[in-house]
Amino acid sequence: MSGLHQRHLAVSPDWLALYYRQPLELTHGEGRHVWDAEGRRYLDFFGGILTTMTAHALPEVTEAVAEQAGRIIHTSTLYLNRTAVELAERIAALSGIPDARVFFTTSGTEANDTALLLATAYRRSNQVLAMRNSYHGRSFSAVSITGNAAWSPTSLSPLQTLYVHGGVRTRGPYAHLTDAEFIAACVADLEDLLGHSRAPAALIAEPVQGVGGFTSPPDGLYAAFREVLSRHGVLWISDEVQTGWGRTGDHFWGWQAHAENGPPDLLTFAKGIGNGMSIGGVVARAEVMNCLDANSISTFGGSPVTMAAGAANLSYLLEHDLQGNARRVGGLLIERLRAVGASASGVREVRGRGLMIGVELVRPGTEEADPAAATAVLEAAREGGLLIGKGGGHDTSVLRIAPPLSLTVAEAEEGAEILAEALRAAG
Repeated sequence: MSGLHQRHLAVSPDWLALYYRQPLELTHGEGRHVWDAEGRRYLDFFGGILTTMTAHALPEVTEAVAEQAGRIIHTSTLYLNRTAVELAERIAALSGIPDARVFFTTSGTEANDTALLLATAYRRSNQVLAMRNSYHGRSFSAVSITGNAAWSPTSLSPLQTLYVHGGVRTRGPYAHLTDAEFIAACVADLEDLLGHSRAPAALIAEPVQGVGGFTSPPDGLYAAFREVLSRHGVLWISDEVQTGWGRTGDHFWGWQAHAENGPPDLLTFAKGIGNGMSIGGVVARAEVMNCLDANSISTFGGSPVTMAAGAANLSYLLEHDLQGNARRVGGLLIERLRAVGASASGVREVRGRGLMIGVELVRPGTEEADPAAATAVLEAAREGGLLIGKGGGHDTSVLRIAPPLSLTVAEAEEGAEILAEALRAAG
């Protein structure tokens, strides 16, 4: 055990998990690579949990941060911030939400917490619908709506949460149905649930469940839900903390795969927009955003430095069509990984879209999750020079692959080969 690891254990909570038997200290990065304290280079296929969205040490972002820090670092929301206003204008226009208002926070957790505050205040209801297998952050309210026991450490809650079917396509009671039948069954479940409950404030849903193992429903499910929700006056919150900014390749936002009945009422974002800087936020139509009848500010949300980073990062993303790159290179990567999975007996499914890919592991010949195998592959991939993540629902047995959106074809091929070797070594 390294000296730094011992010091970490002495001052950190027991529940603050670290990856790897010998945890890494990452000291610097460039492009899609990072280096540890021993000078070893790794291909980064997890991006600090989907946060380093464009590239490590991207000059456009680091220069914007340094330039702004040299002028003024902090002011708070009590003062006008030109860059924050300009970034909010751009995000409002990109969101697809009409008459949109934007509130900046410091994280995805805080963004979802704010969205729940807005929805419950607007609807005068503390009942919330959420998806099974979901994850929305680690605040008191966010863990209380999380549909994943591994990330929900308390049963106490300021909210009453009811869970809906549909976030996981290939497991559960509707897995055997066709896509159309799956959607119909989930809608029927929602209709039935609403018939037995008080009027909920909102449904909060990740278009692709992140911590849950990059699972998703068939396209159009949330549009079908929206039709039901609208009849009951229930708001739709799309949690885009992991799916936003073009990561799925096909769409800029995850909700756009479910757009037949219009955009969500609220959209939350974070992670990738800051490329590592602490930015989160909520977009909502004005009627909902303006419903609070008490004062509220954010000391650190929308700070001058983070806004400079976000503006520069968004410009780079759009100017270099990283959404298109995620679609092209991600499509290649998922096909390579499916070919790898076809010859590995412990791979149940390779799923995802764009550069958001999950590899689900099971005990060979069964449908039983294999978290030990996921840990072994994670370790073997690290030994091969590749950093990936893991997650999953009932058990942590899904390898999570989410490289920066500037990933090259050569890097995708390299990463797929390292992962193939890690699966062989762990098997």
